[in-house]
Amino acid sequence: MNRPASIVLFEKLYIAVIVIGVIGVALSWNSLNAMAAAQPGVPASVGSGILVGALIFGFLIPLLLLYFIARRASNVAKWIFVVLTAFSLYSFISTLSNPLMPKGLLLVVNLVSLVLTLYCAWLLFRPDAKAWLESKGGDVRSDTTTLE
Repeated sequence: MNRPASIVLFEKLYIAVIVIGVIGVALSWNSLNAMAAAQPGVPASVGSGILVGALIFGFLIPLLLLYFIARRASNVAKWIFVVLTAFSLYSFISTLSNPLMPKGLLLVVNLVSLVLTLYCAWLLFRPDAKAWLESKGGDVRSDTTTLE
């Protein structure tokens, strides 16, 4: 299976997005844990367990999308990724005016993650990636072998 340059770059950049997400969680861990512990009627240990479970689930989805797009050439996964990216963009823009929105380094981390995710989505619509995804990962002759 010979993957086109756009798909290879998508895979590398989306791995970077996932790593940046881990960094973002690490930077906001104390506030996330405090919010989980502050839930009424939920013991602190249960709140922390739910938080860890949610984070694992939250990182499992991008890993599955990465696998199905970059390795299995799934158009369905591509469109799920695109829809989730659109939701991320809307969410980021709509919370910019929120005074509770993280500021400083965490805002920069979120912005970098969003920009890279948007670029990843754009890569999936390049001619070489489209042809490869439509062929279900088969070899496709394309004039677009490098990213310009």
